[in-house]
Amino acid sequence: MRRRHAAAAALLGWVPAGSATGRAAPRPAQTKAAPGKPYGRRGDVLAAARTIALEHSLDTAWVEATLAQARHVPRVAQLIMPAANPLARNWRVYRARFVEPRRIEAGVRWWAEHAEWFDLAHERFGVPPEIVVGIVGVETYYGRLTGGFRALDALATLSFDFPSGRSNRSGFFRSELGHFLRLARREGWDSGAVMGSYAGAMGMPQFMPSSVLNYAIDFDDDGRIDLGASHADVIGSVAHFLAEHGWQRGMPTHYPIEPPADITERALLLVPDIVPSFTAAQLIERGARLDEPALQHEGSLALVELSNAEAPPTYVAGTQNFYALTRYNASSYYALAVVELGRAVAAGR
Repeated sequence: MRRRHAAAAALLGWVPAGSATGRAAPRPAQTKAAPGKPYGRRGDVLAAARTIALEHSLDTAWVEATLAQARHVPRVAQLIMPAANPLARNWRVYRARFVEPRRIEAGVRWWAEHAEWFDLAHERFGVPPEIVVGIVGVETYYGRLTGGFRALDALATLSFDFPSGRSNRSGFFRSELGHFLRLARREGWDSGAVMGSYAGAMGMPQFMPSSVLNYAIDFDDDGRIDLGASHADVIGSVAHFLAEHGWQRGMPTHYPIEPPADITERALLLVPDIVPSFTAAQLIERGARLDEPALQHEGSLALVELSNAEAPPTYVAGTQNFYALTRYNASSYYALAVVELGRAVAAGR
């Protein structure tokens, strides 16, 4: 019987290759990011090095030397910013970027080539193959889109020079930088050679460093975790991530819903956003309409609205499993694209 390794198991030999574009947006063509000025011995960087060394039991001199080699990358700061006009979000356009013939065909081949691992992941974690196929297809086009950013540079840029004009997430990225350095030191990586997205996500499934530590598993039991080349480890790790974030075996991700016609009632139901907060009966009481399967749903549901520019919005009733998908990427557009790409691949089989 295969052993299931803890997230902190050996990652021997893994030099992850991430998407060039980060986790939230559709992927443009890959380009290698032009590095900027090295951080050197900047005061705030040295202070962070001491904190990281203490938190992760690392040698302070090594952390200082590693961060001194990190470079500020202006393109990273640009890509982390929200769209110039967030009101222009269009679910139909977003969907079309991912649910398209070539990506579906690639997903069909990937599923067929690794069916054994998909079946095992489904058995062990309760996550259907089409969900894992959808995630990896959206994230990296099944590994075709590999990184154009050094993970060290991306994480340092967002830790020490997070751009103004949006909510400051430098604390999050500084935490991820610490996890990255912990991994690099323990596994003997050349930290300057590890590639990833503009947000520092790595490998075929685009795991952040903390997710590598907490959720990546050695699914093929070869003694190492390889999210760059081991399809078994990728499939098992994605399924494990979702299971740890509340995925419920056999539960649908969402149901069709017609929102209340009354604007006030609709607004009240939209307040929790993607968090399941209402029973089917409560949705009906406020004027929503659900089909019979949704009426039989025993858990809570969320009224999820996806904009279509000038056209009427798309609505779904999201379940706990829809919410679990948004723990991978906090976007309802992303979650629904994952589901619909997975369904299209399943139909293609």
